[in-house]
Parts: sequence; C-alpha cells; structure tokens
Amino acid sequence: MLKVILTPIFTLFWRVEVDGIEHVPKDGPVVVAANHQSFCDSFFLPLVLRRRLTYVAKAEYFDNWRTAWFFRAAGQIPMNRSGGDASQRALDTAKQVLRSGGMLGIYPEGTRSPDERLHRGHTGAARLALGCDVPIIPVGISGTRRVQPPGRRLMRPFHPVRVRFGAPLTYEYGGVRITTGEGAARAAGLNGSGGAPTPDELRAVTDALMAAIASLSGQVYVDHYASRASGTARLGDNGSPGSAAAKALRGTLARRHLVTRRKQGVHTDGLA
Repeated sequence: MLKVILTPIFTLFWRVEVDGIEHVPKDGPVVVAANHQSFCDSFFLPLVLRRRLTYVAKAEYFDNWRTAWFFRAAGQIPMNRSGGDASQRALDTAKQVLRSGGMLGIYPEGTRSPDERLHRGHTGAARLALGCDVPIIPVGISGTRRVQPPGRRLMRPFHPVRVRFGAPLTYEYGGVRITTGEGAARAAGLNGSGGAPTPDELRAVTDALMAAIASLSGQVYVDHYASRASGTARLGDNGSPGSAAAKALRGTLARRHLVTRRKQGVHTDGLA
C-alpha cells in the first residue's frame, strides 16, 4: 500500500536514478546494506525495489507513539543498540526473515552519519549474512542529505537522488577470495561444520562492505564510528572531536567573547 501511494508522489517531486538493480536477486534471502545520510533513505531504497524490504530499525522509533505505529505497520524490526540480550533478540528475528527467504535492509554505520562522510561499520550485517550464508548487496545512496538534511522534518522537492547497487560482496580472508552467499562460512574454513564466524572474519567482511559502499556512494571513508549522541564523530585522542582536549577547546570557544559578548564557535571537523 505504501508503494502504491508513495511511488507516484516521489516520481513527481524527485528524479531518482537507479543503477545496478540487476545485482539484486529476484527471490531468495539477501542482506541489503546501505550508507545512511538522511531519514528519507528508508523511503527511497524500498521504493526502487520490487521486493519487500524489512529494515532493522533503531528501538527509539518504537518508543515514540508518533512513529511506533508506522514502523510496526511496515513490519520493521526494533534494534536496541545498547547490546546484550535485547540486541541478540533483534538479530534472531532478522535471521528468521532471511531463513524464510526475505530481504533484510540494514545500515552498517548504525546511525545517520553526522557529516557527509562514510563511517566505520558495525559487524551486524556480516554476522547475519555469514550466520545464514546469504549474499550481501552493498548500496550507495547519494542526494538524500539535500532532500532532508539532519534535523529537518520536511523533505525538500526537486533534488536528484541516486541509488547504486553493487554486485554481491566479495572479500578476502585467510588468503582466499570469498563471495558472500556462496558457502562463505565454509569457504573461509571457519570450522567445517557451520559454526559462528570469528571476530577477525566479521571485521574483514565489514571493512570490505564499507569499502564497496564508499565506491558506490562516492563518500570519503573514515575509520571510526559515527556518534549517536551528538553531531560529532567519536574519534580517539590528539585533539579529535571525542577527546578531552577537543571538549575543553569547544567549552572555551563557547564562552562569550570579552569584547563583543558574542558566543564563539568551532566546527568539529577542524579538530580532527
């Protein structure tokens, strides 16, 4: 019903260019992993696919009645990002979708990017794909940040959007080139009997996935996680946005100038 209603509206107000759709299987289980620049990514990506796409969505959307009804009606899976049993239950539900032959959508960054760069990926997509032995299709979405910048409620019309699908993810592990969904766990020689993938393989798959997404989206990749709590990225030390030195500098510059009495500011990228 959503596709019937929204497709003509989106076609009228946005020019959506789609590349590589032939890489998406017409049936069977598959993980679709994309970059996440804007809330409206979750509208544009399902609309260009003929199959139903079930998303793993952050649990906060289900806490607010204004959004909870929509995400439940659309059959999305709430993911508690604090980890533990709640996160494991979400992953188990996602595995059920894949084992029933469904298509699962996930944002490996774990949240919307605080800037225009692509950030280090979490291993959930790799864990699901290897655990169920299904292919991962990398997706690069561009233009949605202009349509709906962070913090903006309404979408701005007449901005072009591009969705690019890549071939099923191929990565290297233990000197072997492996394609996900083609017996990847067995090919990597994890244990020969279908056991859990190792942390090293999960990271190898995830890093290869983020590299593929970066090539499709045209984004600059940065090897640190995006922050969920603020508009900055969590980095390390030496004056990065997440360090104590950076916080102290931001606090100093946020005070009012002695002469003009105006607050000073600093762009976090200048501290990286």
